[in-house]
Amino acid sequence: MIGWFRTIGERWTHLVPVLAVVLLALTWGTKLSGAVIAVAVVVLAAAVLAAVHHAEVVAHRVGEPFGSLVLAVAVTIIEVALIVTLMIDGGPDTASLARDTVFAAVMITCNGILGVSLLVGSLRHGTATFNPEGAGAALATVATLAGLTLVLPTFTTSKPGPEFSGVQLTFAAVTSLILYGLFVATQTVRHRDYFLPVVKPGKPKPVVEPEDEHADAPSTRTAMISLGLLGLALVGVVGLAKGVSPAIESGVKSAGLPHAVVGVIIALLVLLPETIAAVRAAQRNRVQTSVNLALGSAMASIGLTIPAVAIASLWLSGPLVLGLGNTHMVLLTLTVVVGALTVRPGRATPLQGGVHLVILAAYLELAINP
Repeated sequence: MIGWFRTIGERWTHLVPVLAVVLLALTWGTKLSGAVIAVAVVVLAAAVLAAVHHAEVVAHRVGEPFGSLVLAVAVTIIEVALIVTLMIDGGPDTASLARDTVFAAVMITCNGILGVSLLVGSLRHGTATFNPEGAGAALATVATLAGLTLVLPTFTTSKPGPEFSGVQLTFAAVTSLILYGLFVATQTVRHRDYFLPVVKPGKPKPVVEPEDEHADAPSTRTAMISLGLLGLALVGVVGLAKGVSPAIESGVKSAGLPHAVVGVIIALLVLLPETIAAVRAAQRNRVQTSVNLALGSAMASIGLTIPAVAIASLWLSGPLVLGLGNTHMVLLTLTVVVGALTVRPGRATPLQGGVHLVILAAYLELAINP
């Protein structure tokens, strides 16, 4: 009987990504009715769960930190494609879409995913432990990328408004790729041990993860199938999110909320797979994996989005607004400062998780009521 349920679960996670892509193909470019939107939301939620399952299969095969890197990069690449598509289709109204989406991703990952992971890990295991060298390097890279691409445009004078000139945008795009590449090389090659789980507070030594002691790693064939289904699931998640976005926009407009709320909602939907994966890792006392997912996703969101929109700007007629306003710069500064204080000891209590979640709550409240 247990084997039967396991077989049903595996079939479900195999069928849902295909169903999501088929539904996306059937509804692409059409105005969705209320019933179709309801079905799309259900399939989207199922695709998120399927994506998390397949990401964990791949992660189990390749090990950390490659597993979290696969999910972060896969989600971000498709998220970038969504942003560029919306900017091309949306005209001048989407001038600030890249900025709003990237900043939303940074706040959700660095405060939401990180905060809830620390909270869950510390409540369940007493203290959430992770490697301060790896977490500190990741946070420093995120802070640098965010400062160069989201803060500096507000103060440059080559063009009016919070925009980069062509040369400045090229510099930001190239440096973003360089920094992201350097971090990936550090994380996966030269200092991989900085991003592995720790034995106990204050002793950052890699250990064999608990589930690895009790379950064999999946075969290469199984991992490759899951990798392909992960890609399908993420395409379905992002594509269906785009499909329901007009309904979201209508609801936001009817409620009298700022247009930036649309970007926040879409970012929340797109980042659901990483959020669930990070929380499940924290429950298993693998908080380092959660930190890798949170900060790695923020870094990938900036490091891949800015070069993509820089290229897209070659054929976009409208302005490309990247600079943050005063309120968001305060929130970004608070996130970086608090994040530095959180990762420095290499361990956290429920307090640190709660502090990050309060910063996220402030961001969401100010997005609704600026």
